[in-house]
Amino acid sequence: MLTQEHINEVVAAALKEDAPEGDVTSEHLIPADSNATAALAAREPGVFSGSEVFIAAFKLTDSRVEVEMKIADGEKFEKGQLLAIVTGPARAVLTAERIGLNFVQRMCGIATLTSQYVSKVAGTRAHILDTRKTTPGLRAFERQAVLNGGGRNHRFSLSDMVMAKDNHLAVLTRGGKDLTTELRRVRTELPSNIKLEVEVDRLDQIPPVLAAEVDIIMLDNFSLEDLRKGVALINGQCTVEASGGVNLETVGEIARTGVDVISVGALTHSARALDLGLDVKIN
Repeated sequence: MLTQEHINEVVAAALKEDAPEGDVTSEHLIPADSNATAALAAREPGVFSGSEVFIAAFKLTDSRVEVEMKIADGEKFEKGQLLAIVTGPARAVLTAERIGLNFVQRMCGIATLTSQYVSKVAGTRAHILDTRKTTPGLRAFERQAVLNGGGRNHRFSLSDMVMAKDNHLAVLTRGGKDLTTELRRVRTELPSNIKLEVEVDRLDQIPPVLAAEVDIIMLDNFSLEDLRKGVALINGQCTVEASGGVNLETVGEIARTGVDVISVGALTHSARALDLGLDVKIN
């Protein structure tokens, strides 16, 4: 969950990085008593995300700056649409503009890309999930953008869920140990709020994993035919996740195999920043 405390912490660090000893340009070129008005506008269509982060960039620079949002997170916008008005001391507006823009362009880009994936699976049972392939330090921001785009969040961190992949399973079954038995042992050791997910890359791996009564089985890099077979084999006994080979061209067909969720790393690791402009006028 994206909290105001976390927003302030991350944005303050970004402002300090950008102006560690102050904004010497504004301090020497702009009179201290000057005011400014800035208009945040869309240069291309998209889905909005990051209003609280955008506001924080200006408020943490100078509490006298006022930001009036003209759009809410999760709303679609068109090219040329006015998204926000910023007013206040000119030096502060100029100091904060790049940090505010950097965050909101990134978050809008993720929200917009997520909405495109979500539209491709409309009419199916599948939901679009993000992954941990996020920018270090910005995971909460990027996950919020996924939500604003209509997607859902997977585990936030390694502390939130047991996800057993091929290397984990190899260690778990070394010495000839039975996979089902070992997974059941793990299940009994976990708190009730911690889910157990297991990744498989072949159909014959499903039955022993399914017998352990896990919460989620991830079908990794399965063909469409094998995805359909995997869904039929699992038959509603746990959540079915599809992963690997997912893009805007393939996600619709993957969804129509009957999987419950589709995890898409591209939502955060490949989303481009959306083109937004902040035009500043000094009063």
